[in-house]
Amino acid sequence: MSDIEKYLDDKAIKFIRITNEEIIVKCFFSNCDSDSRENEAHLYFSRKTGQYHCKKCDAKGNILTLKKHFNDPFTPKEEKPKVNKRTLTPLLVEKYHKALTPEIINYLNKRGITDDRISQYKVGYISEYGTWWIAIPIKDLNGNYSFLKLRQDPKYGDKKMTWPNGIEAQIYDWESLIMAKDRVLIAEGEMDALLMKSHGITCITNTHGAMTIDELWFEHFKPELEYFICYDNDDVGKNGSNKLANALFNAGCEKINIITLPEEVGNKGDLGDYIIHLGLPIEDLFTKYAKPFPEKVDTSEFKEISIKEVCEILDSTIKKDDGNKSVAFLSMLTTYTEDAQMNLFFNAPSSTGKSHIPLSVVELFPQEDVITLAYCSPTAFFHEQGKYNKEKNEIVVDLARKIIIFTDMPDQALISRLRPVLSHDQKESRLKITDKAQKGGNKTKNIVLIGFPSVYFCSAEMRVDEQESTRFLMLSPSIEREKIYQGVKQAIRKNSDSEKFNQEVNSDPRRNLLKKRILGIKQENIIDVKIENIEYIEKLYLKDVESARPRQQRDIKKIISIIKGFAMLNIWFRKRDGDYIWASEKDIEEAFDLWQVIYCGQDYGLAPYLFDIYTKVIMTLWNEPSDTFGEFSDNADKKKSITRKEILKKYFQVYKTPLGTQKLRHQILPQLEGVGLIFQEKSVDDMREMVVIPLETESERSEKYSGEEGGVNSDIDNEINPPKKDPLPPEELPF
Repeated sequence: MSDIEKYLDDKAIKFIRITNEEIIVKCFFSNCDSDSRENEAHLYFSRKTGQYHCKKCDAKGNILTLKKHFNDPFTPKEEKPKVNKRTLTPLLVEKYHKALTPEIINYLNKRGITDDRISQYKVGYISEYGTWWIAIPIKDLNGNYSFLKLRQDPKYGDKKMTWPNGIEAQIYDWESLIMAKDRVLIAEGEMDALLMKSHGITCITNTHGAMTIDELWFEHFKPELEYFICYDNDDVGKNGSNKLANALFNAGCEKINIITLPEEVGNKGDLGDYIIHLGLPIEDLFTKYAKPFPEKVDTSEFKEISIKEVCEILDSTIKKDDGNKSVAFLSMLTTYTEDAQMNLFFNAPSSTGKSHIPLSVVELFPQEDVITLAYCSPTAFFHEQGKYNKEKNEIVVDLARKIIIFTDMPDQALISRLRPVLSHDQKESRLKITDKAQKGGNKTKNIVLIGFPSVYFCSAEMRVDEQESTRFLMLSPSIEREKIYQGVKQAIRKNSDSEKFNQEVNSDPRRNLLKKRILGIKQENIIDVKIENIEYIEKLYLKDVESARPRQQRDIKKIISIIKGFAMLNIWFRKRDGDYIWASEKDIEEAFDLWQVIYCGQDYGLAPYLFDIYTKVIMTLWNEPSDTFGEFSDNADKKKSITRKEILKKYFQVYKTPLGTQKLRHQILPQLEGVGLIFQEKSVDDMREMVVIPLETESERSEKYSGEEGGVNSDIDNEINPPKKDPLPPEELPF
């Protein structure tokens, strides 16, 4: 009896038919054989391999998936370990250690490495790759020899290799890290590590250079220890120090210090130069030359600041457009809360500065918190930003307190997968993606999204799905003449001498102080901003609500996020309770003042640019005398309408730039029609031509909301009794 036959028999599964090759039973996966005849079945098992296939419901698998279906434990057969001819054994290590020549021992001694440490760490001598090498044995986390780190005998060169080659990076040495009780020095290179060990300092390094980091290492770094990072005095060393310090900080280590070697060691100088050549005190490394990471910002120099002052500072890179600058800046500040982040969508024609605004503002923020992308597929995004958890077989993508800027619209599939994050539905979302397997076909992967980022989309595409528009603040850069004029002057200065321009911008003391302020805000680790005066918010918001719409439930969340952004800006001047601060009444008022600047079009999920076209072009045409429309007769029953040609002509008059017919027909008008602002129909005079009719005129809008029963108005009218407001006339719109 075969294994699969015995297993099915143990489960009391009735065999309908059995042959030399197959066992056929009724399908128990989807119960698809419930309508089959008594002697008819569709689930086929191979007696040799145990693989199965249902010819009816297409269920497929093997003995492993079958046992999972029945919740039975599965113990795979033990595989004999493959013998690697290049395995590093203790005998080999000892052999190479004994091969050390007096010349090499003398060389190591001159580098400050004592005989005791040479013996303890089994430094050896080996002939490989056609030359001779100093060999440093590297152990894995379990204490087994893993590979040799090779440094060429100085008589023959200065190359560095591993044996075997192609090996993955390790920590050298794990034992020192695990046994450490107080402080740990992280050096660059095994020679520096052995030098410091020779002076009684607990020291480790990674085997593959300053910029190499494996996230799996950090679960073994004890958060209570104090870590000192001392890499070589060059750009790679400095960048590697910051990269490692960030990784340690993100892993929960709080006592982190970066040691900057003094100038006397010279460019590319290392610990050997400091101790052996200069003979400087070792203890000064941990005191005089060490600075905490992140360097604690001195907040005593900050004063309360207004958003107007922030806009003045940003004016060096973004001319005018204070409304967009303000909301972009405040939304990025909310990144440093648990769940008050905002999402912005800059939607406008090309060359208007859609991506310029968020990219210029984000220069003020710590770059380790910023992710900038153009087009991106879901698979690419999750692989690049995620970390694979081998134990749980899932990719974990931690987006908490991150700023993500898409300079163009990403793949629609990525947007749809990010929707739970964008709407703050759950702090941890699980989803599945398909990816190509190495052996061909597709493979399903589990993705875990953690935390809420601030997300910014920039696109000239006017067709926006309602599911996105309700999750974003829809914004458009200003295209007023004065802004364009100032922008042209700035572009001339910047492109004539970009180095001088950047130097002027970056040397602005107010700008540098604002950068420092943002870093200080981040270091406060605020969980949330609380608001006491909720009645005041209700009054300010509901007095302008003319009709209850579902999206207003999300709009009020955006206003509250703006309030929290204002409070974060002056975090040291707000009431505080642990990791929480309280927004002031001034923060609330300033947030509503800003909302009045940007709210046009939000009620319809439209970018201000599109709402501008509706008010300044279509409604202007609609309100012109009827005799300007040659197609109308004196028949009172015939409705007034607007042709597309008239819209194109008026657009050019208003914006001094042409509008493409295709863009008007396929993007702008369908979007306005989709939100219920216009209606398109065939002209009664020429059935080949479509005409546009506004569905909501100024008088109709006022009348529409005045007679509603129930809803928002009936609940708050007696309490607030707001005056009925007409839409802003085109000349007063802030866009």
